[in-house]
Amino acid sequence: MGSLGSAQQLSFSVALPWRQSRQQSKPSLQIQCALTKQGQRFLTKLAANANDPSVANKLISKFLSSSSKSAALSTLSYLLSPHTTHPHLSSLALPMYSKITEASWFEWNPKLVASLVALLDKQGVESQSEALISETIEKLGTKDRELAQFHCHLVESHSKITSKRGFDKACSYLYQLLQNSSSVYVKRRAFESIVGGLCTMDRPQDADELIQEMKIKGMKASVFEFRSVVYGYGRLGLFEEMLKVVDQMEKQGFGNDTICCNMVLSSYGAHNELAAMAMWLQKMKESSVPFSIRTYNSVLNSCPTIMTMLQEPNAVPCSIGELTGILDGDEALLVKELVGSAVVDEAMVWDAAEGKLDLHGMHLASAYLVMLEWFEAMRHRFKSAECVVPTQVVIVCGLGKHSTVRGESPVKDMVKEMMHRMKSPMRIDRKNVGCFIAKGRAVKDWLC
Repeated sequence: MGSLGSAQQLSFSVALPWRQSRQQSKPSLQIQCALTKQGQRFLTKLAANANDPSVANKLISKFLSSSSKSAALSTLSYLLSPHTTHPHLSSLALPMYSKITEASWFEWNPKLVASLVALLDKQGVESQSEALISETIEKLGTKDRELAQFHCHLVESHSKITSKRGFDKACSYLYQLLQNSSSVYVKRRAFESIVGGLCTMDRPQDADELIQEMKIKGMKASVFEFRSVVYGYGRLGLFEEMLKVVDQMEKQGFGNDTICCNMVLSSYGAHNELAAMAMWLQKMKESSVPFSIRTYNSVLNSCPTIMTMLQEPNAVPCSIGELTGILDGDEALLVKELVGSAVVDEAMVWDAAEGKLDLHGMHLASAYLVMLEWFEAMRHRFKSAECVVPTQVVIVCGLGKHSTVRGESPVKDMVKEMMHRMKSPMRIDRKNVGCFIAKGRAVKDWLC
């Protein structure tokens, strides 16, 4: 495969002479790595002592000696994340990683190294960044697949933190692999990473052109590359270009699927194109493309009235009728299109032993609407002569493991407030505090 040095001499603009995409603002995404409460306390102490290297190093050593592998790695990942709320602590990621490598449980991870390399490169600590790359190349030796995989991780890591210089260097290397490697796996993986990275860097037009270039050379894009470009154009609000790629996908035999449709919906939502979202939902129904939890998430997160209401869950409407009564225009139409889909049925279990609603994977607004639909569905079942009343009824909210602050669940708080306001018999399960539970007969009497 050769050393990295020759590839580093090439500017990406030379290796890939494509014109730049139109520059537009990118909507901010509130995505964060979940921290344990132990990790939170550690970062609070670290922030208070960040200017004293000796104290900071002692705190890092103490934290790692008393932490589990998962807590240590999740905290390091949080520091490496472009969405960390402690960016001033990112300079401590390298000393923390160095300490982690001394732990008995440590296993070398190319993806973690790539994330650290990208961060160091963006911070201007080029010597340490290059040293980590050299160590990795020496460690992997002549393992072409592993080397290609590492550089793919580099491209993805640089793109996530929008580090243009590092991204261009890593892409230059991968582009050479794409042109010269005899391995189908290496070529496919390099192609996938470059296209995905360009779209993350808000250069979907360059990615689109690479797809056309490789098509001429006999390498067809997969559904992943097409989806990346669809979302890349959509995120920038270039909807005409986005829909052209969707049309190309259909002609290539990929057709409309739920994942691609959710990307289109998310793109429209990020630019407040609610009417376009409603039309797209209608198109999905006409084409028999099923809705998913992510469909609900993408649509409802874009509804300003609903999102504002949910900031004060003690005042939200407790029925679909009440909700639609206060919504108007495009928001009302969006809710109308969503209600009655198979998503609620898929989230439900109903048999003699248990009637269960699982809210995992749902954002706050989605969990709210699904709850309202669930109430209606249960009323309908209870009123049926053939209805089997479950022994118990359960709502699964989870423990907040994937919340911004681990252990604090906005969904659980909302359900608790709604159960209280509606005088429901459902209470937090003593055996599992991530669930609400009640006797089936009591729930039937309450709803009917």
